[in-house]
Amino acid sequence: MMLMIIVILAVVGLCLGSFVNALVWRMHEQAAQPGKGKKKTDKAYAKRLSIMTGKSMCPHCHHELAPKDLVPLFSWLGLRGKCRYCSKPISVQYPLVELATALLFIASYIWWPYDIHSFQVGIFVWWLILLVGLMALAVYDLRWLLLPNRILYPSAVAAFVMTLIAIINAASPLKALLNAILAVAVGGGLFYVLFQLSKGKWIGGGDVKLGWLLGLAAATPARSVLFIFLAALGGSLVSIPLLTSKRLGRSSLIPFGPFLIAGLIIVQLFGGDILHWYQHTFINY
Repeated sequence: MMLMIIVILAVVGLCLGSFVNALVWRMHEQAAQPGKGKKKTDKAYAKRLSIMTGKSMCPHCHHELAPKDLVPLFSWLGLRGKCRYCSKPISVQYPLVELATALLFIASYIWWPYDIHSFQVGIFVWWLILLVGLMALAVYDLRWLLLPNRILYPSAVAAFVMTLIAIINAASPLKALLNAILAVAVGGGLFYVLFQLSKGKWIGGGDVKLGWLLGLAAATPARSVLFIFLAALGGSLVSIPLLTSKRLGRSSLIPFGPFLIAGLIIVQLFGGDILHWYQHTFINY
């Protein structure tokens, strides 16, 4: 039974990872289309970019892809990373995102901190939906240093529903609600202060919104503090070697969103164990 669930999650994860790739590319292409008062928009191309009705195409030659080109991961491997129609290389981002989404789905099931039954089934399903949004945000931020509201807001809805289910089924719903409010305040509050003090130079407005969203998903102030700490730690471990090797300059921009998202994922799966270890190691020492 467990193996069957893992296989299903792997397949669904691969497919949704493919959706993430298509989503972020289409959204970026849509944003690049001329607006009112500017160069005439290619209406036919804009229609093909529709997230709901547009068909998959090569990002280079825009040739419509055949079903055999759309098998997540395996199509890219079979074509050796090149478009069947124009032979231009297709970024390794595509199979990596598909594989990463599948692995996150599987990891979430294996290391979910609670028994997945009763209301936990609902929380787990909404967590998987949230993961798709977080993957899209991470990819978009890595590629274009931007966290679009069109992804942030639906992801916030998923985080809200997930946390709402937990609050309703908590032993003390009022305490759980207060914890969620404080978690949101902690998650986005620090970044809001930094954004205001620096007038957007230290941190972007999208990171502030992402902080609110992740704080809502974290559900408690302690977990919010933890995912921020993990994000800062991860960012430092990546940026310091790049700076010392001069692969990055002091004025280089580093997307912080993916580190925040990674921190939240770690907290969601292992936050309870980490906080328990910290409390018994340092506080009750």
